[in-house]
Amino acid sequence: MRGREVIPVNRRLSLDELEQFMQERWNQEEYGAFRKGKPTPASIEEYILLPATERTMAIVYPRGGGIFSKGNKVIVTVCDSPEGAALLAATAVPVKNAFFKIAQTAHVVSRSKEFRGEAADMVEAYAAYLRTLLEEAGLAG
Repeated sequence: MRGREVIPVNRRLSLDELEQFMQERWNQEEYGAFRKGKPTPASIEEYILLPATERTMAIVYPRGGGIFSKGNKVIVTVCDSPEGAALLAATAVPVKNAFFKIAQTAHVVSRSKEFRGEAADMVEAYAAYLRTLLEEAGLAG
């Protein structure tokens, strides 16, 4: 799926361990600053957040082997930024005016293109760099 990259790792990592790993190695000048937090107030869990586009961000999080997750891995994917989530919510409001319906549809289509286009390109770049860092540290699996 474009916009989602999976990096196998050789041991289970917690979000705090991944954050510490990135703090020690991440080149913020070249790849931008990151922080740990929730992408939107409605998010259930925290992730490592990286900028992608105005309406999107990249999130990074570990998953360990178990019943619901096969193998240890780090996932890099795209999601709505707080601004993008607010815009998306606005498109869900039912309208009767045909011109507003056209604008809503155009917004959803452009959002989809953004998720599979520029934002997905950012995810691929972040994942390639993170994969290199994990390989250099002997954590890539």
